[in-house]
Amino acid sequence: MSRHRDIRNMNIDDEMQEDYPSDGGEDDLSPEDYERLMDAVDMVRETIGSESQSGITEHDIKDTLYHYDFDVEHSVAWLLEEQERRFAARERRAAKEREKAQKLAQQKKAAEASSRVSSAPGTPKNAAARLVKSGTSTPSRGGTADIRQLDLSAMNLTTKESALVDEPPPKITMAREKVLEEAKKMLDGKDDKKGVSLVVIGHVDAGKSTLMGRLLYELGRVDEKSRVANERASNKIGKGSFSWAWELDGTTEERERGITMDVAQQSMTTPHRHITILDAPGHREFIPNMISGASQADCALLVVDAATGEFEAGFERGGQTREHLLLVRSLGVSQVVVAVNKLDQVAWAKERYEEICSQLRPFLVQSGFHSSKTKFVPVGAMAGINLLNSGGAEAELLRKWYNGPTLVDLLDALEPPARDIMSPLRFPVANVFKSHSSVAVTGRVCGGLVQVGERLRILPGDETALVKSIDHEDSNVQWAAAGANVTLYLTSVDPGHVNIGSVLCPPTDPIPLASVFTARIIVFDIQIPITAGASVELFHHSQDVPASISKLVATLDRASGAVIKNGPRVLTKGASAEVQITLRSTTMAGPTTRAQPIAIEPFSVNKEMGRVLIRRSGETIAAGIVTQVG
Repeated sequence: MSRHRDIRNMNIDDEMQEDYPSDGGEDDLSPEDYERLMDAVDMVRETIGSESQSGITEHDIKDTLYHYDFDVEHSVAWLLEEQERRFAARERRAAKEREKAQKLAQQKKAAEASSRVSSAPGTPKNAAARLVKSGTSTPSRGGTADIRQLDLSAMNLTTKESALVDEPPPKITMAREKVLEEAKKMLDGKDDKKGVSLVVIGHVDAGKSTLMGRLLYELGRVDEKSRVANERASNKIGKGSFSWAWELDGTTEERERGITMDVAQQSMTTPHRHITILDAPGHREFIPNMISGASQADCALLVVDAATGEFEAGFERGGQTREHLLLVRSLGVSQVVVAVNKLDQVAWAKERYEEICSQLRPFLVQSGFHSSKTKFVPVGAMAGINLLNSGGAEAELLRKWYNGPTLVDLLDALEPPARDIMSPLRFPVANVFKSHSSVAVTGRVCGGLVQVGERLRILPGDETALVKSIDHEDSNVQWAAAGANVTLYLTSVDPGHVNIGSVLCPPTDPIPLASVFTARIIVFDIQIPITAGASVELFHHSQDVPASISKLVATLDRASGAVIKNGPRVLTKGASAEVQITLRSTTMAGPTTRAQPIAIEPFSVNKEMGRVLIRRSGETIAAGIVTQVG
């Protein structure tokens, strides 16, 4: 058989019988080739799973290996495609069977209804022809139309509204005191591992998604079948070096462009921590998405590229290494692990690692990270070196000068911040999508707790919703407390009334709405000073809205907070100041246009709801905390 023949759509049983008749095969193999065949069968079976799991028999495997001259990689690739084709065929057959059974049931139901009507006392013989819907005995005036309606009903082509059954509203199953007790126990970590959320940041192409994809594989969160599928598909489009990143970069556009565009969420478990991973984009074009991810995180993993010239490109002014560090610190992240990646490209040079660390340490301190909460680790993401362990021949050059902790060791030592479960619920919506009969919203619980069956207020707006169910990681739970990244499924609400940036809260304790508020800000390294009336873009969690610095109230001493000067004319780089921020309308100008208020709270009331970022012309120019609303 020609090796260039298109075998994608062939039938494996027919074709293999044609080329390798049953009277030859294994009996014609030498002992060495037979041993080679059986080793290859074991390797293939390990990848695709057992026969009961995959539907692929040992005969299928052997025939495919014969065809590919015992090439395991090509055999696995073809068998996985064959498995998908078989699964799709089974699904099509099952769907046809279900459709057929449904039609028969409808016809039987219509026939029974007709029989009941015709056998009723005083009922004309043709009364069944005047049924409006299957199962009803109401006569109508148009005999022909009614017969057609009966036929349509029997074929299941009529509207299904009558078949819909209203689900009972969800109910609260636990008293609030009991939920509080369990939440406290969970946060103490006595019964389970402590949970912490980690945002992965860094300059574009530093290897963030590749690092996390490889780490998930090393920890057993990615199976061999998925790894092979990603490797095969990425090679097919010429993106083989991104195969590990495909575990997190799931959209077609991300995979084709080879960059992360939105925040991907995964989870992993270490000996003492349950970690929610938020893989943020590194390209400056997607900074708003990165801010959305960072606002949901407790800690940060900064990935830097150790290749010659690459670290410098990210760390120079305008590089995303600097801006990402400033952003996460401004959003309340105080712990950071720095993974110096791609050291294999500089032959694991100790000098290069120490050079990068020496440049980052002072900048981290300057940005507000305490030195005791900043850790460094050398890694090689592609080969998985020093992620889970530093053994193996590939790590020999690293072991000559480094015997410190691995990346997992450092992540396992991260400390989750204090959680405020006694405050009112605050749940900023990071994403919204439709899910069957409910609306699903994702985000982070920024205060208090939420449980199934609870009615919540949606602000801005005048709507409420019921919590139908809660998903945390891969589990369905009855409640979630402050610090948890969850998906809430809401009922009794129009999807159009829930948006990214909406905040869910108790009806009895709503979050304030404001279009004007006062904030204390720190100005970053900017070239153009900030003046009163300057137009900016305000970021608050996953929401970004047009605003203006309407008033410069005072400049402050950064250490003590004392007023240095009232009513300054401009704010320059490094300044600390109190300013008034006014939201601007997104509609056309006019005397009646008003800005839509946002749900925001003073920092003294809720730290996570009281942080803001200010950007201008694609650059982050300041960050601060809300001191007064209204």
